[in-house]
Amino acid sequence: MSQYADIVARAEHVLERCRSAARRSGRAEEAVTLVAVAKTHPLDRAQAVHAAGVRDIGENRVQEAEEKWGGPEREQVVLHLVGRLQRNKARSALELFDVIHSCDSLRLAERLSRLVGEGSLSVLLEVNVSGEPQKAGFGPEALRREFESLAALPALRLQGLMTVAPATCSPEAARPHFTALRHLGEELREQYPALGGTLSMGMTDDFEVAIEEGATLVRVGRAIYGERSLPG
Repeated sequence: MSQYADIVARAEHVLERCRSAARRSGRAEEAVTLVAVAKTHPLDRAQAVHAAGVRDIGENRVQEAEEKWGGPEREQVVLHLVGRLQRNKARSALELFDVIHSCDSLRLAERLSRLVGEGSLSVLLEVNVSGEPQKAGFGPEALRREFESLAALPALRLQGLMTVAPATCSPEAARPHFTALRHLGEELREQYPALGGTLSMGMTDDFEVAIEEGATLVRVGRAIYGERSLPG
C-alpha cells in the first residue's frame, strides 16, 4: 500500500480530527466511527484506509458496490450504504450491506422488512431536517407520525437517524441541523426506547461540527481519497 501513502496519511489525519472533536464534546474518542466513503474510487484505493485502522467503508450506489466488493475483500470491511436506495435495489442491498443509512420512507422500510423475512437488518432512518425539497428523507413531523409503524416492522433494527446537512459556506451554518437531528432522536427514544442512539451526520466539510453536536458516525470521502475518480 506504499503507493497509497497519501490516502493513509489523510485518513489518519481525519481520524485525529474526529478524536479531537469528540474530546471537545466531552465524549470518548471511540464514541465516533469514521465511515470512509469510497464512491467512484476503485477497490485498491478503498482498501488503503485499512492501513490507518479504518474498517468502515461507505458506498453510494448498490451496483457500484456489487462490482467493487464481490470478492473475498468484502469480509474485511463493515459496508455502509450511504446513498439513496431505490426499492428495486432493496434485495441486492440487504444481501451486500451491513448497515443502510438511507431508509427514507415507510414504504421502503416495509419492503426491506418483507425481504429480510426471518433475519434482521440494521437501518438508519434518513431525516430531511432542513426541509429541502430536492432531498429524500422523512420530514421530522412525518417521522413522528409514522414511527410507530416503523418500530413495528419485525425484521428491522432501527439503530438511529441520519441526515445530510445543506451545503453551506461555513461548517457552523450546518450546526443547527445537526442539533435538530440529535433532539429529534432524543424525543423519539423517550417514547420508543427501541430506537438506537446512532446519529449519522457530517461529511468532509462539516464532520467536526457534527461530532460536537453528537454524531456517532461521520461519512467522509473527499478529505480521505481526494477528488472523485469518475463523474457522478
